[in-house]
Formats: sequence, structure tokens, C-alpha cells
Amino acid sequence: MTTKKRSRTEKQSSKERGNGPVTIGMVAQVAGVSASTVSRVLNGTAVVSDIKKQVIDNAIAKLGFVPNPIARGLAGGRTFSIGVVTQALDSPFYGAAMRGVEDELLPAGYNALFVSGHWDAAAEARCIDVLQSRRVDGIVVLTGRLTDQALKGYAKNQPLVVTGRTLKAPGLFTLNFDNFEGGRLATQHLIQLGHRRIAFITGDAGHPDATERLGGYRAALKAAGIAFDQALVIPGEYHELSGLLAVDHLLATNRRFTAIFAANDQMAVGAALGLQRRSLRVPEDVSVVGFDDLPTSQYAIPPLTSVQQPAYELGRLAASAMLQLLADTKPTAEVPAPRLIARESSRRLQG
Repeated sequence: MTTKKRSRTEKQSSKERGNGPVTIGMVAQVAGVSASTVSRVLNGTAVVSDIKKQVIDNAIAKLGFVPNPIARGLAGGRTFSIGVVTQALDSPFYGAAMRGVEDELLPAGYNALFVSGHWDAAAEARCIDVLQSRRVDGIVVLTGRLTDQALKGYAKNQPLVVTGRTLKAPGLFTLNFDNFEGGRLATQHLIQLGHRRIAFITGDAGHPDATERLGGYRAALKAAGIAFDQALVIPGEYHELSGLLAVDHLLATNRRFTAIFAANDQMAVGAALGLQRRSLRVPEDVSVVGFDDLPTSQYAIPPLTSVQQPAYELGRLAASAMLQLLADTKPTAEVPAPRLIARESSRRLQG
């Protein structure tokens, strides 16, 4: 009985398709809408109800319609591709952000082209030149070191979405995370646990987010009446090794500290390893707090306390904002506020 039902369904779909390729007109007929509505839904530019979109999606699935990106590009002057300038393709943070970009773009019929700028303004500029030569419909820049003026200039030619900045210009939309507040929350958490000698492993001073997190650290100390000690601030480079080396430096200089706040989770993990190699336990001897709350941080030993910066959500919101710009709609995306996630790597100071 099941075989007969499947056979009838296949015959019906075959009859609706005819012998030639499935067209937008056929999809429109089955869905009971106009061909232009189907086209706009495929392009991600239609403003239709969820119910109507579902009817169109069902018709597409039923007929086995496969959009022709070349034909769509010729018809609408678009390539249905979005360029994404990331900083490091192998970064856990940017990897999650890129997945968010893809997950938002693909259902709308767009593909992402990823290139890496390696935190170098000249390399980022070359990346944008390459993407423009591929005729991408818009470009998402995940943080980076291009100047504000350069970004505003690029936005004159095509839609641009940039994370890690707060800028206003035609064709440009920015998404910024409150790194200052995140740094303040992490430091305040340790202060509330009784710590007063709190070391800070900062990121690259050339990164705006690094200086903002340092600012939050200093603000929390000041609010608690704790004197700022420059000797407890150790430079890092946002990777695990720099966290380990920072701990080596702190211990080699005999600086007294009971807690470490690292400007990202990768450095926090490196710092924890450095402590373990010196027979110091986390959190019994030293509490450790990170930043970003990477998915792997909850599986660290011990699970890492961290400030949540949702990388995946940041990528998804950036892509959503780009789709809105392409539809001539004002983007409404907003990055969630920082939130401290307390786990086993931090504890109340004993004695």
C-alpha cells in the first residue's frame, strides 16, 4: 500500500513538472502566488507572511525546483554571494561566527565567500579587492584593522556590515559588543569572591576590544577601592601560548596574585596550563576567568568561568543585517549584552 501511494505521488509531481525543467512559473502556479513573489522569496527580498513563505517552500520541495544562480544574477544584477572578511580561519571564535553567517545566508539563497585578513589592514584591503572582483553583492567584515574612513569609503560602492565598530554612514551597518562592560563584569565577579590581587592578561593593544576590556578591568578595581597595579597587567596575543607565557612571567617576577582574568578563553586555558605546570591548582590556589565563552570552555578542566560573547549569534546577526541592507530595509540587529557565566574555575578566596 505504501509503495502504491508513493507511486501516485511521484506520478502527480511528474505531471506537474512536465518533461522540461521546473520553472519559477510552475512553482508560482502550485503555490498560488505570482512568479515575482516566488522570485523575491528566493532572492531574500520579499516581505511575506511565514505561512505564505512555507507554501512557496513546500511547492519548491514538491516540484524539485533548483534555482539557477547565474540566471538569477543576470535577471537581478546580483551574484547571490556575500564576501566575508574574517581574521583567522582557524580561530574558534571566528569559526563560530562564520558558521552563524552561513546558517543565516544559505536559507535565503546566498553563499558566503570567506577570506582572512590576519589582523593586517593592508591584507584586509586586498581581501576586499578580491571579493569585489568576484562581484559579491555585499561584504561582511568581522572586526579587523581597516580605518573607519576606509570602511566608509567601501560602503559607498556596496552594502557593508562591520562588527566590532560603532559607525554611521550610508550603506554601512555596524554591530558592536560591549567589551568594556564585559571586562568590568569579569573583574567584579572576582572581587565579589574576595580577590584583590587580580592579574589581567590583555590582548593585542592594537585591538579596540582589548583596550576596552582593560578599561572595564580598571573601572571595576576603582569602584571597589583597589589600586591599579601595572605590574599585574601582562600583554597577550589572544592564543593559548601567550596565556601560558604570561603566567610564566608573573611567577618569574614573584608578583603576588590570587586570580587571573584573561581577555579571551584561549589565553585563559593557556594560563591554567601554566599554573598546573607550576603545581598551582585552579581554582584552589588561583581563580581563572576568561572571555568569549567558547563552546569548548565548558569542557575545560576545570570548566571555565567566562564572559559570554555569542560568536555564532554575532555572525548570524551580521548576515541578517546584510540581507536587510540588500532588501533596502533598515537593519534592526542588536548584539546581546555581555553576561558572566560562572563555572568551576573561580571560587571564593580562602583564608
